[in-house]
Amino acid sequence: MNVFGVDIGGSGIKGAPVDLDRGDLAEPRHKVLTPQPATPDGVVGCVVEVVRNFDWSGPVGVTFPGVVTGSTIRTAANVDKGWIGVDAGRLISERLDGLPVTVLNDADAAGIAEMSFGAGRGRTGTVVVLTLGTGIGSAVFTGGRLLPNTELGHLELKGHDAEKRASAKAREDEDLTWEHWATRRLRKYLAHVEMLFSPELFIIGGGVSRKADRFLPLIEGIEAEIVPAELQNNAGIVGAAMAARPEAR
Repeated sequence: MNVFGVDIGGSGIKGAPVDLDRGDLAEPRHKVLTPQPATPDGVVGCVVEVVRNFDWSGPVGVTFPGVVTGSTIRTAANVDKGWIGVDAGRLISERLDGLPVTVLNDADAAGIAEMSFGAGRGRTGTVVVLTLGTGIGSAVFTGGRLLPNTELGHLELKGHDAEKRASAKAREDEDLTWEHWATRRLRKYLAHVEMLFSPELFIIGGGVSRKADRFLPLIEGIEAEIVPAELQNNAGIVGAAMAARPEAR
């Protein structure tokens, strides 16, 4: 069965039909740049462009980088604040001529995919999935069940939101070496999350997971196992599609 998934990020919006039997993209994804400012009208226009690129006519799952309850946006740290209070599901559905739309937190979507088809398969203890990109998204699972909307990227780290110091964007913006970022920023963040949740496994996702060999071996002093996401940067698309399948909705 194929369902369409769209992943809204701070820098890009990408999507594709997903084969839910395999947990993989059924066709190569289509990506457009996130408009700046990332207003509801601008972002929804990009989502529509991505979906219509495939001439899609079925259910659509959409991730959002913030807290989502039902399909209403509650926080918008890395996109325009005009999103707060918007019923994103209804807005996107209207622009897609009434197609059924499911909206969920972006890291929750990535976590759902990794727990079903990726690095979290078969793990029943506490698992923390972290997506490192423009910000830091998080998904926490215990006994295979998701605790939605944890948003651990906004934990305080040295007086700042953790994502301002330990995200992939922070490394790029401050021109940090992989070693400096991994050992002085990311390790401290992981240690803080480990102290709070005592997970058995960290799964590191987001675009930076493609370069996991450049930083994960540098991180020491964390008791939990740390592995890269197997679905890498497609996890959000796959998880969004999983959430939008008829039985899940």
